[in-house]
Amino acid sequence: MRRTIPVLFRPCNVGNNSRWIDNVFVERLWRSVKYEEVYLKAYDSIVAARASLGRYFAFYNTQRRHQSLDRCTPDSVYYESAAKLAA
Repeated sequence: MRRTIPVLFRPCNVGNNSRWIDNVFVERLWRSVKYEEVYLKAYDSIVAARASLGRYFAFYNTQRRHQSLDRCTPDSVYYESAAKLAA
């Protein structure tokens, strides 16, 4: 009998047609999070860690420039493309 995994908990590369590139962007994000945030801080509690990671993700999306996005922030790329689609 084959067991199925609910869609909410299924990794994006489950199945026979998965490719290595499916996880590259997520793996790169987590590498950045670990080396730029987690490994540099000693959190006192889970609450402090969550708050600090929330601030980091806000920085990552709104202020940190990305080489793969032509030195733009993810927010600026997203909102510019959304505005072009709406026009």
